[in-house]
Formats: sequence, structure tokens, C-alpha cells
Amino acid sequence: MLVEMKVKEFIAELASDSPAPGGGSVSAVSGALAAGLVAMVCRLTIGKKGYEEVQSEMEQALAKAEALHQKLTQLVDDDTNAFNEVMAAFKMPKETEEEKEKRKAAIQEAYKKAADVPYTIAKTCLEVLTLAEGIVNKVNTNAISDIGVASLAAHTGLEGAVMNVKINLPSIKDETYVNNRKREIEEFLKQGGASRDKIYEAVCKMLEG
Repeated sequence: MLVEMKVKEFIAELASDSPAPGGGSVSAVSGALAAGLVAMVCRLTIGKKGYEEVQSEMEQALAKAEALHQKLTQLVDDDTNAFNEVMAAFKMPKETEEEKEKRKAAIQEAYKKAADVPYTIAKTCLEVLTLAEGIVNKVNTNAISDIGVASLAAHTGLEGAVMNVKINLPSIKDETYVNNRKREIEEFLKQGGASRDKIYEAVCKMLEG
């Protein structure tokens, strides 16, 4: 499992000539790091003097951030596994007509999964952004730069995951599926960009005093 590797090992694997892990897994890592930072900021706010009124809200946000962190961590491996399934489908036998049909169906199913995983990564990164936007003006100001970095990392994960959805769509023949995914990911980008900008503006305002 990729997530069990040391950081140096993961980076080395990423830099190798193996096509996976690739951009999808990196997008999930970026999102997981973002969720981790949000969780850290919540912890640095909970129990601190001057933030008593937001204690309950921070505890709820912490629980959400932890759940998002765990989900995105799992998606690091899911993305690479999905790519490997595409490769496996292409290696299926194609001697008889029956084998050709089975192979064709398996390839289409694998491509959908290869699009579904980064779609989920993008959607989950958007959830991280939405969570960060909701608490940015309430967290411990000593950690405000951290939530700013979290928003940038989450948005990077979102945009990267969307690219990995898009690269698989031309290989999928189900037009309804393709059109739905195109519409949904464009909405993710719109919402995510808006959240990132709002967080960035709030963070810069606090940093500048």
C-alpha cells in the first residue's frame, strides 16, 4: 500500500518510470494533507482562551476533518488500483469473439472506475474547502496561515483530480455518464475556486492586521 510507505519511498516511487502512482494519487495526498491541517487548526483552537464560544463548533469541524483525512488517505491507493485495473483489462485475452466482448466490457468498466475515483477525490477536496471556509474566521489566529495553506492544498487536490477525471472520459462510450461527469466536475471547480478565494482573502486580511 502506498500510504504505508515512508515519505521518501513514496516520492521515489512517484519519480520512477512506473505510470502509477501518478497525478490522481498525488491529488488525494494533497487533499489529505489539507484535511490534516484543518484538523490541526481545530485542535489548536479547542480549549484555548478567547475561543470558548466556538468550542462546540470546532469539535464538530475536527470530527469532519478527521473523516475527510481518512477518506482521502484511502483514495491515494484507490486511484493507483483503478489505473492498474485498466491495464489488467487491456491484457485480457481477445482470441475469440466472446473474449473480445468480455475484454471490451471490462475496459469500459475499468475506465469508469478510473474516472470515478478522482471524481470522488475532487468531491472530497471540495468538502475540505467548504469546511475550511466555514471556520476560517473563527479559528485560533496564531494558526491562520495553516488554514490558508490547507485551502490551497485542497484546491490543488480538487483541480488535479478533475484533470484525472477528464483524461479518462474520452475513452468512455457511455455518453450519459460522460456528460454528467463533465457537468459535475465543472461545478466542483466553480464552487472550489470560490471557497479558495474567500479563504485566501480572509487569511490575508488577518495576516496584514
